[in-house]
Amino acid sequence: MAAGVWSLMRFLIKGSLAGGAVYLVYDQELLGPSDRTQAALRRAEEVVPPAVYHFCQYVCRQTGLQIPQLPAPPKMNFPIRESWNAGIIKVMSALSAAPTKALEYSREGWEYVKERTK
Repeated sequence: MAAGVWSLMRFLIKGSLAGGAVYLVYDQELLGPSDRTQAALRRAEEVVPPAVYHFCQYVCRQTGLQIPQLPAPPKMNFPIRESWNAGIIKVMSALSAAPTKALEYSREGWEYVKERTK
């Protein structure tokens, strides 16, 4: 009985996290135009480090532990549009070459099997 309840709770927690992530992506329009995505990235760069610092301070006060100071986050200043386009081009070129490569590898495999069976 307890195992069933625990697995149901795990499922509900994971589903809630996934649903929250999807809602956040939709709400912040991260899958929209690249200028909005870059604006959201800039907002995250401004908000996340202070939030992590305040959380660490809270944990230190509550537990009495000393957490070492985190290094400064790296500056991410790269054009998302070009990176996205380069990734799409790589994936599409791999997919277009896949049938030819599959044929080539299957021929090599067939020749290898024929040599070994002689």
